[in-house]
Amino acid sequence: MTTSTLHVVPIPNGSFAENCYLVYDAEHPETIIVDPGEEVERFLAEAARRSRKISEIWVTHAHIDHIQGVAEIHEATGAPIHLHPADRELYDGLPAQGSWLGLRLMPPPPPDRSLAHGQVLHVGAASFEVRHAPGHTPGHVVFVGDGLVIGGDVLFQGSIGRSDLPGGDFDTLIESIRRELLSLPDPTIVHPGHGEATTIGSERTTNPFLTRHHR
Repeated sequence: MTTSTLHVVPIPNGSFAENCYLVYDAEHPETIIVDPGEEVERFLAEAARRSRKISEIWVTHAHIDHIQGVAEIHEATGAPIHLHPADRELYDGLPAQGSWLGLRLMPPPPPDRSLAHGQVLHVGAASFEVRHAPGHTPGHVVFVGDGLVIGGDVLFQGSIGRSDLPGGDFDTLIESIRRELLSLPDPTIVHPGHGEATTIGSERTTNPFLTRHHR
């Protein structure tokens, strides 16, 4: 997806079909990778194909399928890691998350920068506001800017994120969606952590989890 000179490139990957994203302004050198999951070589190859150098790592939340590749991307590029501190325990627990799936994983490197609600991040000429949206995990954030949302596992096409995992809470998740996402204009494009892109307007009117609670 491209808005003006801002490019948002989804890279579905891994056994969970997680969406990693490359985000960049074609007129500026910065390139962000959001939620680098399982297939690090694919992410680096796609960046190289586009002649982009990854400059920052943004993490929406610290489930295994969204952070499995953080360490390798950081090692390969030196890009600083951005994480909300409320997900730090989950982030540091990556080896335990892996063990549940029969994987032996090393702890990821410590985050370089803490994300905070209301913080503004820049990608070239574009700005993204960090919005804390807990309920799927305690420190889940979404990145809002330029008519779009990079939303992790909060809101999906026709569905919402799970709230039955440790740190999740259904009522908190619904309130996060209402407060941080449904407050956005209907044409706003949502780029989720799994599946196809959607819009706020479409989910507001057709998503059964939202129409059930907000009509």
